Amino acid sequence: MNNNTYDTEKEGFLKEFGEDYGYPNAPNNIDHIRATQFNRLDGVVYLDHAGATLYSELQMEAIFKDLTSNVYANPHSQSNSSSITCDNVEAVRQKILSFYNASPKEYKCIFTSGATAALKLVGEAFPWERQSSFMYTMENHNSVLGIREYALSKGAAAFAVDIEETELHSEPKSFGSSIKVVQHHIQRRSEAICQERGEPTGNVYNLFAFPSECNFSGVRFNLDLVKTIKEDSQRILEGSPCNTGSWMVLIDAAKGCATQPPDLSKYKADFVVMSFYKLFGYPTGLGALIVRNEAAKLLKKTYFSGGTVAASIADIDFVKRREDAEELFEDGTISFLSITSVLHGFKIIDSLTMPAISRHTASLATYVRNMLFALRHDNGSSVCKLYGVDNSKVSCSVQGPIVSFNLKRPDGSWFGYREVEKLASLSGIQLRTGCFCNPGACAKYLGLSLWDLMSNIEAGHVCWDDHDILHGKPTGSVRISFGYMSNFEDARKFMNFIVSSFVSLPSQSGHVYPLRSRSIPPPAEGLERATSGYHLRSIAIYPIKSCAGFRVQSWPLSSTGLLHDREWVLKSRSGEILTQKKVPEMCYISTLIDLKLGILFVESPNCKEKLQIRLELDSSFAGGDEMDIHTQRYEVRGYADVIDSWFGNAIGRPCTLLRSCGSNSNTHLCSNKSRSVGMCRDVESRLNFVNEAQFLLISEESVSDLNNRLSTRVPKDLHGRQQIQVNEMRFRPNLVISGGKPYEEDRWTSLTIGNCLYRSLGGCNRCQMINLNSEGEELQRSNEPLATLAAYRRAKGKICFGILLKCDASNKVGEDTGSLLQVGQEVYPNTE
Repeated sequence: MNNNTYDTEKEGFLKEFGEDYGYPNAPNNIDHIRATQFNRLDGVVYLDHAGATLYSELQMEAIFKDLTSNVYANPHSQSNSSSITCDNVEAVRQKILSFYNASPKEYKCIFTSGATAALKLVGEAFPWERQSSFMYTMENHNSVLGIREYALSKGAAAFAVDIEETELHSEPKSFGSSIKVVQHHIQRRSEAICQERGEPTGNVYNLFAFPSECNFSGVRFNLDLVKTIKEDSQRILEGSPCNTGSWMVLIDAAKGCATQPPDLSKYKADFVVMSFYKLFGYPTGLGALIVRNEAAKLLKKTYFSGGTVAASIADIDFVKRREDAEELFEDGTISFLSITSVLHGFKIIDSLTMPAISRHTASLATYVRNMLFALRHDNGSSVCKLYGVDNSKVSCSVQGPIVSFNLKRPDGSWFGYREVEKLASLSGIQLRTGCFCNPGACAKYLGLSLWDLMSNIEAGHVCWDDHDILHGKPTGSVRISFGYMSNFEDARKFMNFIVSSFVSLPSQSGHVYPLRSRSIPPPAEGLERATSGYHLRSIAIYPIKSCAGFRVQSWPLSSTGLLHDREWVLKSRSGEILTQKKVPEMCYISTLIDLKLGILFVESPNCKEKLQIRLELDSSFAGGDEMDIHTQRYEVRGYADVIDSWFGNAIGRPCTLLRSCGSNSNTHLCSNKSRSVGMCRDVESRLNFVNEAQFLLISEESVSDLNNRLSTRVPKDLHGRQQIQVNEMRFRPNLVISGGKPYEEDRWTSLTIGNCLYRSLGGCNRCQMINLNSEGEELQRSNEPLATLAAYRRAKGKICFGILLKCDASNKVGEDTGSLLQVGQEVYPNTE
C-alpha cells in the first residue's frame, strides 16, 4: 500500500482509538518506545505476547548495570552482601503485593520457578480429603488441570464447570444471582477411595480454580466469582454431591496480569499465580504464588530442604520447620539475581501504568477484531470465525488483548492453522497456533465433542503436531496477542497479510500455476514410441538423510528406490532423527558411493580424515535394533564408536549413525486417488529414511520459472546483482527432467523411464529447509524461495514444488535385475 493509504488508515484508527492508544500521558509515547527500546523488532511483527512478551533494551541495560555494579550473595549467608540481597528480595516481594493491591498483613509472596511451579505447589500441599472437591472452569491451562491429579489421588472429586452469566455487565452486588454453573462429569478414582475410607479429621476444604483471562480466547472472567464461590456455593451448586465444606479460590493470573492484575483488596482469592516473563519479558524461570495467610496455614508440606527448616538432625527423625510461609515453601536458594531483575521490569511498567497498558493493547485488539469480523470473500461469505466474542464490538472489560480465530475459504472449508502460521512466518509475522495448552477452551470454542476429541487422538493428533484439520473441523486456532510495546503498524501489517494471503477478491487468479488440461497418451503397445520431448537430465543420490548427495550418469534401482538412497540416518542421543531443520551443518557433510569398491565415502570440513564405510556387513557394525518413523518400522544396525565419534565431530553434537536393513508399513494413510495437488506418504512400498516417497522429481523449466519470479520479487544488491537465484539441487531431487512447460509434472499420474513405470503420489509439500543456502562459505538463511512459492504454488494448505514418485508394483527391480536409470533417457508421462 502507498503512503496515502497508510495515512488514511492510521487517521481512521486514531480517530476511533486515539485517546487510548500510544500512551499520550506517559513520559514517552509508543513511537518513542519502539524507536529507542525495541530496535530488534525492525522487520519483525511480534504477536505472541500471550506466550511471552518482550523485554526492552532499557530494562536490560538497567539490569546489566545493577548486576555489574553490586555484589549480591546467597541470602542464606550472614554477610553484608547477603543482607543487601535479602533487602532486595523483600523489596520485590512488597512490590509484587502492591501490584495486586494485596496487604502484606493479609498475603504472602512465595517465589517459584514459574506459574506452573506455583500451581504444582498448591496441588501438592492442599489439604485434600475424600470429601474434598476440585472444581475448575473449562477454560483453564493444562498446568491448572494438573492439580486434578493430586485431588483424585487422595480420593477427592474433580469436575469442570462452565460459568454462564445472564448479563455480562451486571453490577457486582447482583453478580452472584446472575450466574449459572453448568457442571460436567464428576471424576473419581476408585483405587484412591479405597485407600482412604475414614472420616475427615477436621474441616473439609475444596478448591475452585479459574483464569483471570483465558489464554485461548482472551475472555476475562468476572472476579466476583471469588466472593460468589466462597460465600454462595450452596446455592450455585445446589443438587450437586460436591457442595459440602469450605471453598478456597485460586486465580491463574499468568496471562491476565499483563494488562489487568486482580485487585486482591476487592477480590480476596486464596491463591494467585504469575510468571514474570508474561509481564515484562525477563526474567524467565521465575514466578510467584501470592497466598492468603489463612490459606497458607492449611497447606501441608512433606519435603524439606535448605532454607526451609529451623533445625534438623541427621540420624533421627527430627525436623523443625520454619513457620513463615515464604521461608517454608521456598526450597533451597531462591533465584536471587533474577528476583533482583524484577524491580527493573516493574519500573518500565510503572512508567506507563497498568490502566494505560490495558487501554493501549485493547485498542489494537479491538481494531483487529473489527477488521477480521468485516472481511468477506468475493462471493460474500465470511472469512473469519472469531472465538470468545459474540460480535465485532467488544468492551475491553470482558476481553483481553487476544484475538483467536480460524479462517475459511470461499466454499466454507477451513484454512489449516499451520498453513496460516507457515505463511505468517514467511512474512515476518510471529504468532501462535494450536490449543495453547488449554484443551477445555479449545473444545468449547471449536465445538469439539468428546467423540471428536477421542477420534482426533486415535488419528494420531497430539499437541504441536501438523494435524490442524481432522474430520473437517479445526483442531486448534490461530492466536495473536498484543503487548505494551505493540503498535498500529503491527496490527496493520498483520491485516494486510491476512487479506493478501487468504481473502478471495474478484481480481485474483488461482494460487497455483495454471496446469495443462490435455492428457499425453501412453505409447501404443508394440509400436515405436514417438519422441516425448522430456528427458532425464540429472540423477542424484543422498545416502545419509539430510546430508549432501552426489550426481551420477547412471544408477541401479532397488526395491526402495535408487540403490542406497537415504539408507543411513543420524540419530541424537535422545533418539531424535537429525535433519537440516535442526542441524543445518549437516549440509556440509558430503557423500559419495563407489559401487565397484563397495564403499561409502564421507567428508566434512570439521574432520581431517575422510571416512570410509563398507557397504557389506563387517566388524564396523554394532548390534541391530528396530525403530518407528512415519508409520514405518525399520530394522536398523548401528556402527562402532569410532564412526559415531566422527559424525559427532562433523556436526558438533553427539550422535549415532544407523543403517536401514529393511522396513515394514504399520498403517495405510491414504491412496491419493483424487490426484489433488497435496501429497500423501507412500505406505505401500518399501522405503528407506525418506519423508514421503521413493523418488522426488522436479523439472528444469519449473526451476527456471521460479527464478524468473524471484528476479522480479526480490530486490537486487548494491552492485545490481540478483540476490537470490536457486538451482535444482536446493530442492534435493532424485530426478531432474527437461522439456515441456513449467509445472506440467503436476498433472502427471504416472511416467515411464526406460522399462520402468513410476506412479505419482502428488506434489511435494515444501518447508523452510529449502531456504537454507549452503553454496557460500557460510550457511545463509532467508525467506526465499519459499515465500515466492507461497505466493503462487499454495493449494489446500500446502506449498508444492516437484512431484513424489514410487516404483509401480509391476516393475521388476533390484540389484540382481540390472535395472538402471541413465541420464539422457526419455521420459514418457501420462495424465490419465
